[in-house]
Amino acid sequence: MTRARSEWVFGPGDLAEDGWESVVDDRIPGWRHTGLRVAALDGTPLALAAAPVERMLVPLAGSFTVEYLEPEAEAATRLLVGRVAVFDGPTDVLYLGAGTAATVSGRGRIAVAEAPTAERRPAAYLPADAVPVELRGAGRFSRQVHNFGVPGALDAVKLIVCEVITPAENWSSYPPHKHDEHRDGQETRLEEIYYFESAVSRGVQAPPEAEPFGLFTTYASDERMIEIDARVGSGDIALVPHGYHGPAVAAPGYDLYYLNVMAGPDADRAWLISDDPAHGWVRQTWAGQEFDPRLPYTSTAGPTGTTTTEGAAS
Repeated sequence: MTRARSEWVFGPGDLAEDGWESVVDDRIPGWRHTGLRVAALDGTPLALAAAPVERMLVPLAGSFTVEYLEPEAEAATRLLVGRVAVFDGPTDVLYLGAGTAATVSGRGRIAVAEAPTAERRPAAYLPADAVPVELRGAGRFSRQVHNFGVPGALDAVKLIVCEVITPAENWSSYPPHKHDEHRDGQETRLEEIYYFESAVSRGVQAPPEAEPFGLFTTYASDERMIEIDARVGSGDIALVPHGYHGPAVAAPGYDLYYLNVMAGPDADRAWLISDDPAHGWVRQTWAGQEFDPRLPYTSTAGPTGTTTTEGAAS
């Protein structure tokens, strides 16, 4: 599929490095606070060097073994059971603090969310059945959020990570919102990475030539110019250094997934946002609308701890 690109949108392989399909880090001009690695493994291990960076390992599809060595600790091994695909409910995840070296082996696709920091936190494993699953919005704004790496679910220094499933024809990251200035108790400064996947919607029969996709938008909130109007599909990455971002729209016939990675320079690790005042009023129209009955998307076992909220934007 041919897609229009901006300076902040990258396709599979555009950022390839040392066995990784994509690597986002501070070598990208204007990028400082977050990172992401994505790889398709076929049994050949990939190494994560010890560095001043905290990480969260998120299986996208498949299972993986992680051997890791924390500073001043004995080597440890953790099996990540994973899942069949990103639309198969939440996965178990592993957090590794700064200074931890690791080797990842297995078969499938895995993402590693990152944030630079010299401050250490201990490694932490969260099984799939303990992942907080949240249903947000209403009607055509319904989406499913897996909050495995947010404050309250994960003790991290800077890193905030979650993933969102948006069924076909629904809108997420809406109303458009921003987090690009510090205002005490109202807004925090956070870079944000969107990693996308798309698939034919559950229960829909499609021909082999079907090309799942969604749409994603970002635009300026102040004098700093940015414009993203992108068609996105599996393996695509959009970077949001500043500005209003959203919506992320799942095209008819195709479900949309994205992994969000956020971190910033503020002392508080908090996700505080401001809606675009031109569109924030839309939230009020959700009152009384039924939630999309297609959600939650689960594996055979199904997630636990599902909650519903109308206020969040992802």
